[in-house]
Amino acid sequence: MFRTLRSPGVMAITLAAAGILMMTAGIRMTNGLFLSPINSSTGLGIVSLSLAMAIGQFVWGAVQPLAGALADRHGARPVLLGGVSLMAVATAATPFMTSAFGISVMLGVLSAAGAGAASFSVLMGAVAQRMPAESRGEASGVINAGSSIGQFVFAPVAQKLIQLMGWMGAMWALAALALLALPLVHKVTANTKAAQVNTEPDLGLRQTLRDAFKTPSYGLIHAGFFTCGFHIAFLVTHLPGEVDLCGLPPEVASWSLAIIGLANIAGSLLVGSAVSQYRSKMILALMYASRAALLLWYLWMPKTDLTFYLFAAGLGLTWLATVPPTAALVGKLFGIRYMGTLFGMTLLSHQIGGFLGAWLGGLAITQQGDYTWMWYADIALAVAAALLNLPIKEAPVRQTAAA
Repeated sequence: MFRTLRSPGVMAITLAAAGILMMTAGIRMTNGLFLSPINSSTGLGIVSLSLAMAIGQFVWGAVQPLAGALADRHGARPVLLGGVSLMAVATAATPFMTSAFGISVMLGVLSAAGAGAASFSVLMGAVAQRMPAESRGEASGVINAGSSIGQFVFAPVAQKLIQLMGWMGAMWALAALALLALPLVHKVTANTKAAQVNTEPDLGLRQTLRDAFKTPSYGLIHAGFFTCGFHIAFLVTHLPGEVDLCGLPPEVASWSLAIIGLANIAGSLLVGSAVSQYRSKMILALMYASRAALLLWYLWMPKTDLTFYLFAAGLGLTWLATVPPTAALVGKLFGIRYMGTLFGMTLLSHQIGGFLGAWLGGLAITQQGDYTWMWYADIALAVAAALLNLPIKEAPVRQTAAA
């Protein structure tokens, strides 16, 4: 492992990108811990607040192709700096909002937009253009692990901050911590001797998008990644509620989220290394199938602390480890010149699923009193995603057309 990242320049860029994602994704993943405290403080209702967080899931994804296109055209540095700054300011302003609309704008739109602009599409694209092709798979795994480290660190930290300072003080503390990502932007976007000259023909963004949307495999990638977004957003937003329904203390939820993040560090590194050795579509099919099996196991088990921690560890192995093989598929099909834009479109599909996972979870608990039908919907989608990845063709689109 890491045999292709041993060059100091390559490793420095990779670790800086992972550090940025650790901050932006880690803080964003704590939103579900604030759902109950904000509701208890404001009385705005679980459905309204779930909708605000669902909007955040969608906006985070909707920003990805736009941020990726801006980075492809103007460079990643201004996009990353603006994204981190916007996230910090909007997070700090959220406690001053007294209505569901205000919280939706700050937490659901502005903070999510900032986090999206400093996330996967821009970071993966910037890093891919600054290192040789053989390093990209392992680099994507390490960068992806950064988001998991953030979740592992920030979930228990945010829970403790809420207990010590209240949800408002916790928001302000997280906003200040987000600014620590700013010094890392220069390292990610600096020119480096490790960069490889891009010899791919530049067909232009418009033609590349036309090729992408005419390619069935690109649509199948989107469909599978939709399921990943549904699954993750539902759990991040509503796992604390599920823990409460089972009569367990809130610390079980925060530590479960932390365990997911910790397990995903291992999952991301293993999958990132496997991308260069095995077909990405088979890796994805196996991961989605394993999620369906794990969800069934959870439904059958008694709801104890240990069950949640084992469930979290199993989830974590594939949690965001779907990102490296999904990004690899997009890169194989269309090259890296417009990677930020094309992978951003794929992340938009992910977050449309995320919007539905967060919002429908709120409707389920309000109307049914539990999340039973959400669990079965998640299982069905995981099975479908596993099957949809099998027909994907991994050959470059232009080469296939020429043949």
